[in-house]
Amino acid sequence: MRAGSHAPSRIWPTGFDLLDTHLSGGFRSGELILLGGPQGLGKTTWVLQVARNVVRSGRAAVMFSFEHDAQTLLVRLVALEAGQIDEYDGPSVNRIREAFEATDGRGASLVDRLEDTIGGVQALETVHGYADRLMLHRSLGSSTTLETIRTVVEQVREETGQPPLVVVDYLQKVKVPNGSPEEEERTTDIVEGLKDMALDFDIPVLAVVAADKEGLESGRRMRVSHLRGSSALAYEADTVLLVNDKYDVVARQHLVYNVAHADRFHDWVVMSVEKNRAGKDGVTLELHKRFDQSRFEGDGRRVMEHLVDERVFTE
Repeated sequence: MRAGSHAPSRIWPTGFDLLDTHLSGGFRSGELILLGGPQGLGKTTWVLQVARNVVRSGRAAVMFSFEHDAQTLLVRLVALEAGQIDEYDGPSVNRIREAFEATDGRGASLVDRLEDTIGGVQALETVHGYADRLMLHRSLGSSTTLETIRTVVEQVREETGQPPLVVVDYLQKVKVPNGSPEEEERTTDIVEGLKDMALDFDIPVLAVVAADKEGLESGRRMRVSHLRGSSALAYEADTVLLVNDKYDVVARQHLVYNVAHADRFHDWVVMSVEKNRAGKDGVTLELHKRFDQSRFEGDGRRVMEHLVDERVFTE
């Protein structure tokens, strides 16, 4: 109160409108947010899109990527921006990648290689416009520690003049020097360190979390208990978001009585707010995949179908 802190400055909208409504505006400074889910459902795509939305609002962000190099993420960003310009005819991720790798036989410069696409050159210009506020850090499980992350965050804060949103993809990959051989203890150290970082820098920290073997079984709805490593994940986090393939978690009657419609469930991801210290939890939303353009559609909607925790598949 003495500092005259402005409350809206502590709220970081994700850019996904319906989710932000249920999060009372978005993420908050000082919070640790976890995103979990099975492989292949676009967790990296989603957190990168959130970082992009944050920097497009004028703020800064840094993404620690243990899974992808900077060029791969840059290709995705350009494809995302092109898709926002023209959702139907914008160039695909594969087309953008061809231009970056100069395998399409077009021109000498990147602009030349994208000038025959709809929105490709404009997308490049858009990414260039916020590039000084978005850092993509190539992180390594063999060397990137919590101290490394802190150092980079301080560097971004100095260079941009503002504290950044921190994205870690993914949490279990962070190196713990002289850590325990037990994954549960290492995960506890990491999650506690990320929470401390969120509080110390007064920023939101968004971390992708791997699932255990049980949570990856077909026909099972992933829950917080399926996050791999430690009960500290659920305890320390302020917000926990989980994604599931809609086809895997709708009740059986939606698959049996309209098979043609059921196939379209694969185009949607169900995102559930499993924990939310800033508001209501137990909320289930669905996001439309546009992975050909490395993005989700930003509006989202409430899930209308009945969902199940587990479904037994029968012949």
